[in-house]
Amino acid sequence: MNKTDLIDAIATAADLPKASAGRALDAVIESITHALKNNDQVTLVGFGTFAVKERAARTGRNPKTGESIEIKASKQPGFKPGKALKDALN
Repeated sequence: MNKTDLIDAIATAADLPKASAGRALDAVIESITHALKNNDQVTLVGFGTFAVKERAARTGRNPKTGESIEIKASKQPGFKPGKALKDALN
């Protein structure tokens, strides 16, 4: 399912025009992104939790030349599924 398919599903389920469903989806994505930028986590009960994970700096290896390279520390978005989502899949 891609974004267009998701917008169609939202429009059908909520009895909304596709334009309104698209704006609603964009607002949700923007809100989650903004919260993660501020190092907050977003919990949707029954669905899951979006949170920022810290990755430590480490030494890697260039596969082409074999030389060691330093990989900087970074922040990565993470998602932990909730119990209801896990139960729905199993």
